[in-house]
Amino acid sequence: MLARVRPAATPLWATYAAWLAPASLAARCGYATQANATALSFAEHGSPERVLRLQHTDLPATLGDHEVRIHLLAAPINPSDINTIEGKYPIAPELPGVPGHEGVGEVEAVGSKVTRMRPGDRVVPIEHGQGTWRTHGVFNELHWYKIPKDIPLGTAATMVINLPTAVKLLSDFVQLAEGDTLVQSGASSHVGRLVIQLAKSRGINTINLIRDRPERAEQERELRSLGATLVTTAAECRQALQAAGLPKPKLGLDCVSSASLQRDSAAACAKVLAPGGTLVVYGAMSQQPLTVPPGLLIFNDIRIRGFWLTGGFAKMKDGWRAKEQLVDHVCALFRTKVIRPVDVECLPLEQWEKALQRVASDDRTGKVLLTSFPPDEIRG
Repeated sequence: MLARVRPAATPLWATYAAWLAPASLAARCGYATQANATALSFAEHGSPERVLRLQHTDLPATLGDHEVRIHLLAAPINPSDINTIEGKYPIAPELPGVPGHEGVGEVEAVGSKVTRMRPGDRVVPIEHGQGTWRTHGVFNELHWYKIPKDIPLGTAATMVINLPTAVKLLSDFVQLAEGDTLVQSGASSHVGRLVIQLAKSRGINTINLIRDRPERAEQERELRSLGATLVTTAAECRQALQAAGLPKPKLGLDCVSSASLQRDSAAACAKVLAPGGTLVVYGAMSQQPLTVPPGLLIFNDIRIRGFWLTGGFAKMKDGWRAKEQLVDHVCALFRTKVIRPVDVECLPLEQWEKALQRVASDDRTGKVLLTSFPPDEIRG
């Protein structure tokens, strides 16, 4: 048997020397070295392709007592980011501003009174509108939260919006037990895939609506591999549910809405709900009016609720603390393999136009990330 080789212990004097080194001491006391930052910014609302500009700025060398300087490693392009740039989102930065509500970064320097994190820690934003589409930034320490370094970067960059949304959708509206059923539109979306995995871990059946397009069979196989019980379309939903012999859903989740008779996802979900069931609307990707037959509300006592993660936390007195607890829960879901690591496509921040094209592409299978870090490290 080969003996395990242990590394030589670091002499105590070397530890003190490293701690007192000028660069280390400066980073912990708020006297950071000068840093350059690159950021995408917009001075007016409109389509991202038209209003976004790549700009280079210098960051302050001295930090405030409770400020931290963060190197943004990766940030996704979410629908809420696009809506923010277009001026269609309830929360937006002052203009000119930097878009990006989600991402992951590494702390480079901290102010003299910062206690929540230190240089080298990996952090995610827990306050909206931090402007993560940049390489570096100076932020309030309370707006970011330390996470374990064993969470893959691609997963960490996308963990504070979609997965918390999926968790809350399954916990805040209807008490579902093992064997119960839910129906959801937009099943191939990031939130939809997460709902499937969370429901599977609890023994909950899922009816998943997708679009009827050439790659439908492949998409069905992929969603079934995540744990989907039934994959169908809005037009075929009622017949598919009857054929499957599943209990009527107590909960419906809609992120699409549509005025199309063939793809009216909200109505399709509502029509198969059990009497007294609840339809939760958390998105409107089609940007069409919500259409649900009034008879379902009158005779079936269907309830329609809305959900917005950021708005919910904003209404809470200690919303930031609740979000920290939710982030801890999300980390545990990944560590216990309830949720698979997120599939991502990585493009450097400088290639933002190409990244936007990938977001709009029908053949995209994962989240598109804007990065300032080697892509191989992020996919891990």
